[in-house]
Amino acid sequence: MDEEKIIKDDKNLNSFYYILLIFFIYAFIGWLLETAYAVYNFGYFVKRGFLFGPICPIYGFGAVIMVKYIEKYKENSLKLFIFSIVIFSVFEYLASYVLDALFASKWWDYTNDFFNLNGRISIFYSFVWGIFAIMFVNHIHPFVKKYVDKLLYRIPYYSQLLALYLFAVIYAFDTIVSISKYLF
Repeated sequence: MDEEKIIKDDKNLNSFYYILLIFFIYAFIGWLLETAYAVYNFGYFVKRGFLFGPICPIYGFGAVIMVKYIEKYKENSLKLFIFSIVIFSVFEYLASYVLDALFASKWWDYTNDFFNLNGRISIFYSFVWGIFAIMFVNHIHPFVKKYVDKLLYRIPYYSQLLALYLFAVIYAFDTIVSISKYLF
């Protein structure tokens, strides 16, 4: 039995593939949250994000940033909070700027919020990102990681890779088609 576990451990996803999986999981969860928020606000389904598929890449990238760079401050909530505010405010500003430059469209607008910067970020949402990072690092991600790891243990390694490659191809195709819709 121990030999079987050792063989299985040899076939774990490497860190790149695991991060890619984290990206896809949280990008999908972000799409679900955005969609639920829109249904709650408007009373009907509103397509969220710029992709056709059910994925909001900004959430996936945000989760990857937290897992790779911010999670190390887990033991110090004040550092975690402050670094998250700074990192995600810069990230949100840059994402807004790039999306606006590429698509000539605002995907969010904080112009009416107190202490905003060009409508791209606001002090309120910067604090929200800090609080959310503490919740994500201490509670959400450990919970999700626990179940993802259990699921991965039951799925053959090559099936995991095949699924990731398939997701990556679909995501790339969706990105190309979605971007071309806005550019042409």
